[in-house]
Amino acid sequence: MKKIFFIISVALFIFVLGITTPTSPIPTTSQIPVDFEKESLLQQIQTYAEENNRPSVDAKIDRVWKLVPGYNGLEVNIEESYLNMWPHENFNENLLIFNEISPEVHLADLPPSPIYKGNPKKPMVTFLINVAWGNEFISPILETLKKHDVHATFFFDGSWVKKNPDLAQTIDAGNHEIGNHAYSHPDLKNYSRKQTIEELQKTNDVIEETINRTPKWFAPPSGSFTEETVKIARELEMYTILWTVDTIDWRNPNTSEMVNRVVSEVHPGAMILMHPTKPTAEGLDQMIQEIKEKGYELGTVSDMMNEKRIRK
Repeated sequence: MKKIFFIISVALFIFVLGITTPTSPIPTTSQIPVDFEKESLLQQIQTYAEENNRPSVDAKIDRVWKLVPGYNGLEVNIEESYLNMWPHENFNENLLIFNEISPEVHLADLPPSPIYKGNPKKPMVTFLINVAWGNEFISPILETLKKHDVHATFFFDGSWVKKNPDLAQTIDAGNHEIGNHAYSHPDLKNYSRKQTIEELQKTNDVIEETINRTPKWFAPPSGSFTEETVKIARELEMYTILWTVDTIDWRNPNTSEMVNRVVSEVHPGAMILMHPTKPTAEGLDQMIQEIKEKGYELGTVSDMMNEKRIRK
């Protein structure tokens, strides 16, 4: 019934359009291209939609990967696509109109849990750059990111920001995202609730004072945390971020070997952990090029976590 009602509605629209715009007459059957004799334009659009519509993916808590963000679905807007193509008398994929369909379950609907990766259907990779030392390598890293128009998420140690406000402001000025990396690089597994709150809140305070940003992502130092750590971060309106690919750059690996290993491990939704080190400063250019060559976009954690589709 819905399909019949839609076809009648389109027919009435075209009839009225033909009356009100005499300079754009409705094509007759004889004007329809040969390949439309067996299947009408409307039917072709409907067939394309049936074959190419993609359902939305709800956010969920996975047994292995914990909290995984949702991803918008994609549907052909049949009516708008038909009206867009009708003047051209041909099916043209470039004239299709799409609607993104939001998931029913979002990150905010789920209980506190760490996030290790983006949605596996999203062809994006993100760099997580934890900053507590390595000042001499920050400038070349920023230059490489700017060269490729890539924005990363830098997680600031609060005590580092206190000592290096100018560098913090320089990173922020590059339109990079800023996250919380606790204040004194502690092992939060051994911290009480009160101590953990103090570490996270103190870091947020110094970041806000220095660059007027309020972090929404928290990276626990050394990846050490408890369930209570994750709950506290959420109480402070932050999600806890971990990683799926580790450069292990703090061990000063051979640059080429590091880049080859990291690139070989990237996948849709991959989050790559790095620091301002010599191997990362030397290998970042090649890493970015090869990740893009594999068909991935590079964005911030916020880009990765939002549900908007990447059109490929």
